[in-house]
Amino acid sequence: MSKIIKALINGEFVESKSSNYVDMISPLTGEIIGKVPCMLQAEIDKAVSIAYQAYLSWKDTPIMTRTRIMFKYQALIKENMDELASILSIEQGKTFDDAKGDLVRGYEVVEFACSAPTLMMGETVEHVSTKVNTYSYKQAIGVCAGITPFNFPGMIPLWMFPLAIVSGNAFILKPSEMVPNTAIKLAELFLEAGAPKGLLQIVHGQKEQVDMLLDHPLVKAYSFVGSPAVGAYIYSRATANLKRAQALVGAKNHMLVMPDANEDKVINALVGASMGAAGQRCMAISVAVLVGSAKEIIPKLIEKLKQVKPGAWDDKNADYGPIITKKAKEKIESLIQNGVDEGANLVLDGRGLKIEEYPNGNWIGPTVFTNVKTNMNIYKEEIFGPVLCILEVNSLDEGLELINNNMFGNGTSIFTNSGASATKFRREILVGQVGVNVPIPVPLPFFSFTGWRGSFYGDLHAYGKQGITFYTETKTVTERWFEEDIEEEIAFNFKENHSK
Repeated sequence: MSKIIKALINGEFVESKSSNYVDMISPLTGEIIGKVPCMLQAEIDKAVSIAYQAYLSWKDTPIMTRTRIMFKYQALIKENMDELASILSIEQGKTFDDAKGDLVRGYEVVEFACSAPTLMMGETVEHVSTKVNTYSYKQAIGVCAGITPFNFPGMIPLWMFPLAIVSGNAFILKPSEMVPNTAIKLAELFLEAGAPKGLLQIVHGQKEQVDMLLDHPLVKAYSFVGSPAVGAYIYSRATANLKRAQALVGAKNHMLVMPDANEDKVINALVGASMGAAGQRCMAISVAVLVGSAKEIIPKLIEKLKQVKPGAWDDKNADYGPIITKKAKEKIESLIQNGVDEGANLVLDGRGLKIEEYPNGNWIGPTVFTNVKTNMNIYKEEIFGPVLCILEVNSLDEGLELINNNMFGNGTSIFTNSGASATKFRREILVGQVGVNVPIPVPLPFFSFTGWRGSFYGDLHAYGKQGITFYTETKTVTERWFEEDIEEEIAFNFKENHSK
């Protein structure tokens, strides 16, 4: 019998009373490895209600008490890293090392959360007017919710709930129904770290359960990472309910290669950034833009890509694992065929790949197109697989125009030995996260994840200082204390009352 995935309600892992379940299917074997409940409205309501009660006391808990729990939590994640990585790999398909990388990037956000006493500081100005002082401080906003994707089961939840909770909020996490076990283990460790019951709740389901959260009056803010269509829906519905929301969505990340770039470093960067995690990451490099004679690297790049080896999570020689679902694999294969039909040159075809030990795995080998045009679907759509599109341009200006005309603005990079080229690129590119000789420029947690344009809906980005701001409200106080021995006239004019 398949494992029934439990919810976390009030510090206890419990089975839902729902009769509607979603099958968890291993991307490696095609077998059912779990059943995820589509929880009932009453169960969602109970989770939110308990979270709200937990918030009421937690918001007044001293900041150092909240911070010490985060210190303990980051230690527990580190101690249990191998077990967490195994859980993640089994359900998601990532190689073991890639799974550890996923968790380490989340762990770093927990470390950042340990800076809460400084991050929660407000501002003060003495004597904004005669004997009048103004100061501000940050307060928690209440119950927050996070809807997380399949591709980073460890990192993305850890982007969300540690910062929300250390800021004084309670949190409802709805992990992807494809990969809930990593989030459950992270929650177990959070409770072990001393988190009060009810502060973190985990609920399960699909669109119907997400709607229950989006419409719940006690949930004040929503964080989402996933596809553009779903992100637009969540952001629109949340803000229509006058709630705060941030949605990190699609990408089409370009690496622009100048003729003066180091050939070997470019090739190694392109191979890893395009094929890592089977291309299932929103910061993957899926487009190489080769300027002028940089196109001469193509033959050597293709030979290097031919050496990339997909395989099982526990195969130490595997470079990446399977695609998450059969449906996702079929979509990628359909887009590859569409690229052929539209006239792109398929120089490396990863379709039809078989791994003998895992014949039912969702395998796609490294795939490369040249002669790609910007009006082709393989360029316009986020393929989310191990597919690299190569375009050629004549100049840096032409490359900048090409990238800036793309609808997405998540990440990009330039490889060059010219400081002038790098500076021009950095200044003129309309993309939020820029790498200079760095292929995947994901910021460390003391910055924020700053996708632009069609890659982000909202105002405040994830983690970093913006993350703290997202999960808090700023209260500004203007105060004046009267001295008993001073007589004052009544002031009826607002301006005079503040400036006298």
